[in-house]
Formats: sequence, C-alpha cells, structure tokens
Amino acid sequence: MTSPERSFGGRRILVTGGAGFVGGELTRKLVEAGARVTVLDDLFTGKAETIPTGAEFIEGSVTDAKLVDELVAANSLVFHLAARNIIASTTNPRDDFATNIGGTLNVLLAARENKVDRVVYTGSASVYGNPRSIPINEDDFLVPLTPYAVSKLGGENYAQAFYESYGLPTACVRYSNVYGPGQRPDNPYCGVVSKFLVDAHAGRPLSIHGDGEQSRDYTYVDDAVEATMLAAIRPRAEGEVFNVGTGIETSVNGLALAIGRALDVPVELRHIDRRDIDNIRRRVVNIEKARRMLRWTPQVTLETGLSRTAEWFVRSGFTEAAPAPTRAG
Repeated sequence: MTSPERSFGGRRILVTGGAGFVGGELTRKLVEAGARVTVLDDLFTGKAETIPTGAEFIEGSVTDAKLVDELVAANSLVFHLAARNIIASTTNPRDDFATNIGGTLNVLLAARENKVDRVVYTGSASVYGNPRSIPINEDDFLVPLTPYAVSKLGGENYAQAFYESYGLPTACVRYSNVYGPGQRPDNPYCGVVSKFLVDAHAGRPLSIHGDGEQSRDYTYVDDAVEATMLAAIRPRAEGEVFNVGTGIETSVNGLALAIGRALDVPVELRHIDRRDIDNIRRRVVNIEKARRMLRWTPQVTLETGLSRTAEWFVRSGFTEAAPAPTRAG
C-alpha cells in the first residue's frame, strides 16, 4: 500500500462524480485503502457498474443543494469530480453552468457549513487555452476557449475564494488528458485514446481533425488518482493549484501510431476537417510544483499506459464498440 493510501483508512469520504472514469478509479483506491466512501453521481456519463463493491451509491446531482448538504454533513473529506464534459458543455452551456459552477458552489457551501477537513476540486488543463509558452506553469495566463474551460476555471476560482474568504481547506488539481483502463469506448463522451483503440482494432482508419500535429500531455489514470489523493493529505496543498500531467508533449499523430504499437496492428491515419472544439494547438504542463509540494511523480510512461489500456480494452470486450468522432481533448 502506498503512503497516500495509508492515510484514508476508516475515513468517511464523499466522491462526487464517482461513477465516472477517474472518479470510479479514485473510489476503488479509497475503498481498497479502507475508507468509507459515498458516491454521488447523476449517471449523465457515468455508469453504476463502475462503482466498486464497498462504496455506497446515491444517484443524484450536485445541483440538488439539499442532497449535497446532507451528504457532505455525513463525511469529513470531499473529492469533487462531478462535471459536464467538454462536448456536453458546448452543446448545452446552461446545463454546464448549472452543474460545473452551481454544483461546485453547492459543494463548497455545504463543506463550509459542515467544516469538512478538505475539498479537493478536480479541474482541467483546458483553462490555459492556447499557452504563450511550453511547458505551462500553474500561474501562467489563463484564456479558457470553451464553455467547459470557462466553467471549470469558475469552479476552481470558487474553491480558492472559499479558502481565502472563509478558511475552507481546499486544493485543486488540473488534469491533463487522463486516459487508461476504465475509460469505456461505448461512452459517446470518452476520450481520443478509447476511440482510437476501437478503430485501430477494427482495422478502420483513425480519423484526426486537422493535420494531427496538435499536441497534448497524456496522463495515465493511476498517476492522476495518486496526485488527487495526495492533494487531500499534504499540508502544503491547502489553497493551492497543481498541474497533473507528465510534462511530455505528444502529437495526435504520434498518439495514433503509439496505439497501433500497443495493439500490434498497422494503423492508417485519415486527416479530416478541423473543428472549432479542437482550437488548442499545443498543451503540455509543468509538473514541478506537484513534484515539490505533493511529493508526486508520474510513474507510467505513455507506451506502458497504452499497452495496459489496450490489454484492458480487449479483455473487457469493447472491440466492437461503435466508433465516435475523435478529438484531441
């Protein structure tokens, strides 16, 4: 058992969005560590079967202030992952605002009222927009370019404001393109890795919007979960924001070829029209702050992570999942 896991035994913990990809993996780790975990999820994108045995599941939304207050009152620590994703947020900005900002405010108000030990807010590297320099530091200029990025930054700012104004212990982690086992390709909102796996395994061309040289920093889910757990227990994390990535830049073309190697199949790249949603050209984050203050370092390389993900993908029977449009994330 790793050091962060030893800190959660017997604690009552609320995980919002715990039926989702990262939330489900976080919940599993917490349960394995001996925590008493309650999951709140509206199953908009999550699936109940993602929640491990041993966790209590409440189907509901963070937009329900009364329910949120009841659940927060029964727990001493909150991991807040519930959110609409980039595609749903772009389709319905009003719902995005209600969930990603309004829901976050509900969680923070309840946490303040009930004096929880800490709230860990999971943000997104999308808040940087098109960066002025690479790699991106936490204090670099923020230019969110989508409704999703705007709302995730808004939730993050609320978390920091509650720390500064009310003394509520909070910590924020900005995820950079998390992937790995558990990211189901039958979910229409899944990431590019899962979609590429489906098409590559089926022998279909991998459709890439634009020239494929747009780049991202791909983070294996176990590494993201470990950083999130450390943000809940490290004393120096209070009131801080941390990039969670690898510091390594990978083009979408490079990712597609790496997935072919992971499956041991040839891949054909098909470049199609660029979309407005794919408006960020380069993104790779600086993780030195997390190394220093969380004492966290990512352990899984892209090649290893893709190999593990491909093995899970085939073993879980997702090889015939319907393909969906791809995006860099």
